[in-house]
Amino acid sequence: MDKKTIREQYLLKRRLLTTEEINAQSEIISKRLLDFLSIRPEIRHIHIFLPIKRFNEVNTFPLFERLQGSGYHLYTSEVNKLEDTLDTFEISEVKEFKLNSWGIPFPIGAVKVEPDKIQLVLIPLLAFDKKGYRIGYGKGYYDKFLSKIADSVWKVGLTFFPPENILPAESHDIGLNYCITPEKIHVFE
Repeated sequence: MDKKTIREQYLLKRRLLTTEEINAQSEIISKRLLDFLSIRPEIRHIHIFLPIKRFNEVNTFPLFERLQGSGYHLYTSEVNKLEDTLDTFEISEVKEFKLNSWGIPFPIGAVKVEPDKIQLVLIPLLAFDKKGYRIGYGKGYYDKFLSKIADSVWKVGLTFFPPENILPAESHDIGLNYCITPEKIHVFE
């Protein structure tokens, strides 16, 4: 199967989820991540994606609030349309959000920073495989972003669905270290 077909299948699977299912499964995923972090106290700088509601992504807002309340340094990104890349913003103190032109929540008052302090990146995805390769929306923003940060930064996918056996991967695709689903934490190190 090609990437386009896989994207379509997983977008449909997500559309079929109810709000209740999304929130319940997001809570389980968040709990797994918090447990993961509890045994890794050295991780204090986390890049979190903010969910695109129309795509039924994992709801990371409750997780954001818990991490913020626990004193983590939090970051997110926004597409820089001129450079076709992601800009990084610190959001540790942010309390309000507005939707940007893509329908992605953007933190009001966030400060643009370099991503050099980030230790762990939470990554939205449509599908992933048993080797840790993922398929996103096809724009390549996260692959470009991940290629510019340190190799030591942990790449953690969040998704509602289990892995495929194998997905098409290209030389520029950057794999995950972990992927958290409602069922388990998948490890690829």
